[in-house]
Amino acid sequence: MKGSVFTKKAAAVVFFLTVWILPLVAENVPLLEHAEKSGMLVYWDSLAGGGLLEKNGHQISFHAGDSIILLDNRKLALTDPPVVQENTIYVSQRFIDDTDSFFKTEGTETLFRVGAIIIDPGHGGKDPGASQTFTVDGKTLTVREKDVTLAVGKMLYARLKEAYPDKQIIITRTTDKFLTLGERTDIANSVNGKLKKDEAILYISVHINASLDKKASGYEVWYLTPEYRRTVLNSSSEDDKVLFTILNSMTEEEYTTESVLIAKFIMDGLQAQIGDQTKARGIKAEEWFVVRNANMPSVLIELGFLTNYAEARNLSSAAYLKKASLGIYNGISAFITHFERSRGFTSTK
Repeated sequence: MKGSVFTKKAAAVVFFLTVWILPLVAENVPLLEHAEKSGMLVYWDSLAGGGLLEKNGHQISFHAGDSIILLDNRKLALTDPPVVQENTIYVSQRFIDDTDSFFKTEGTETLFRVGAIIIDPGHGGKDPGASQTFTVDGKTLTVREKDVTLAVGKMLYARLKEAYPDKQIIITRTTDKFLTLGERTDIANSVNGKLKKDEAILYISVHINASLDKKASGYEVWYLTPEYRRTVLNSSSEDDKVLFTILNSMTEEEYTTESVLIAKFIMDGLQAQIGDQTKARGIKAEEWFVVRNANMPSVLIELGFLTNYAEARNLSSAAYLKKASLGIYNGISAFITHFERSRGFTSTK
């Protein structure tokens, strides 16, 4: 999750770099079939063409057609590239031997954990976001996005602070304050730069939707479009440019995969709490400013449509917002548990 440190040993790998497609031969086997037999977890992003393997507290990042794999987000290695044919990932015996050998590695272990969580309630101050006015029992009520996101953000912040006293839980605003989009991601990126090398950071942005279609309803969770390319590692003039490009690309793909997982866990958490009060619209990809400029796994949550009168009434209810915040919290908690169990130990070799 943190930027890798360049070493002469790692830089030497560049001399051997090759990217080629391995002909699909008879001895190649489906990766999922091998993973099931060996007890590995496989995460695959079909849009990015990359994936993760997890076992025994270790992780391997790979990309279809690429002979380079990234071990525990720390060290590069070469093996036969996986290939995709008819929506199936195939790997060679060499790939199997190399990955199995790494997963059996024993050595001094260091805890790898989520060290910080940034909660960003959308809008605020002079920027109210979406709004809706309706009448309940003869009283006129106006619901504004900035107020709803702040209420949910503060509930979520309180739950996370209580549950994880050992982690940095940061909320970008606690009052009706205006922050530019750049100021929000600057807060997150500044915290990221101060974490220990074995600590990760998550960015959660909370918003409310609006649409010209007054019947549009439901909640959704967004992550950064995999095709969007960005620089997530810090570079210096002494870094090998080719190696930096490779490491940045693999780290970026890792962030995308983890963002998808966070989105899925949060979506599951919201569904469990909100039930049939409105519909789940699923997880989606988009190039929102905050998710593309936060150099970490990040998601943006749209909790409903203020332009839908029934949904606006839900979003004006403290009980409903409590359910929503609990759903988001449960999703984040599930991701933390998954992350720290599956990647909780990285080799220091």
